[in-house]
Amino acid sequence: MVSLPLRARLLDWYDTHARVLPWRVSPAARARGELADPYRVWLSEVMLQQTTVPHATAYFLKFLERWPTVEALAAAPDDEVMAAWAGLGYYARARNLLACARAVAREHGGGFPASEEGLRALPGVGAYTAAAIAAIAFDQPANVVDGNVERVVARLYTVEAPLPSAKPEITRLAAVLAEGPRPGDWAQALMDLGAMVCRPKAPLCDRCPLSPECQARAGSAPETYPRRAKKADRPRRHGAVFVLVRRGAVALVRRPPKGLLGGMLGLPTTDWRPKAWTASDAMAAAPMSADWRRVGEIEHTFTHFSLTLEIYRANGDAADEDLVWLPVERALAETPSVFGKALRLAL
Repeated sequence: MVSLPLRARLLDWYDTHARVLPWRVSPAARARGELADPYRVWLSEVMLQQTTVPHATAYFLKFLERWPTVEALAAAPDDEVMAAWAGLGYYARARNLLACARAVAREHGGGFPASEEGLRALPGVGAYTAAAIAAIAFDQPANVVDGNVERVVARLYTVEAPLPSAKPEITRLAAVLAEGPRPGDWAQALMDLGAMVCRPKAPLCDRCPLSPECQARAGSAPETYPRRAKKADRPRRHGAVFVLVRRGAVALVRRPPKGLLGGMLGLPTTDWRPKAWTASDAMAAAPMSADWRRVGEIEHTFTHFSLTLEIYRANGDAADEDLVWLPVERALAETPSVFGKALRLAL
């Protein structure tokens, strides 16, 4: 078991410096026996998987206002949840969010399982999310390792292997640290330490309660940890997108249910391929006939590739029952950001 002084110092630091977050119960309230709402913890963890705390907080508060309970979210129409998710990353997460909410409402009476094993059985809940909910919402001993914790542990023990190959070793070391009292506070204390003190650049080592044990600080090179393997070049894909406008409305299509941006409303587009689209190629692949005019191009970056989209615009109508016509402002609000970029340029 890790020495009590180290654990006690970090928990004392957390009691004073814990971040105030809308899904969190403060250390003082937790000491009085209050536990976090599992629904709030789960919702926040899913949102935080691909974005920052400030960005996720605004979405979290809007979701909570609109769907204050897991039962309310479970009953929400898919389209409304997908539209509200726009800007939070992979839309597969939004689909998993709904599937999980419905499983909790249908199979568990609206209550999340308290164990990691039970949580892992829910749709879309992986090892990290299950550990985070078990620790933060139920105060269960769990090894919660996010990017902040990886950084703290890699520096504390000068883990030389680069990420991502270092993950098993960091997880093993974090599991040793996780043993002890106040498991929920401990998990959040490590996260806060990484976010506020043990920062990626310019760590505030003089303010760190773990600095006496930190091997990276002793070696005067904390910023070089965790080590990272050289990233491969992100591949580039190309496509053409078509903006058909009539009387202040724009034509949209429902994307296939699986795959990137699956199930979302979006602008009609060609395939996204490695080879650039010429104007003649794009016209031959256009989903409807119109007097198309090229108006420019946009760049957009996804996690695994970069995308160049050629933008074509036309005014008029189309006899296609699969098209969904929405006012421009609604289209901007209810489509993924890549299509918002294209629509703004076209208009």
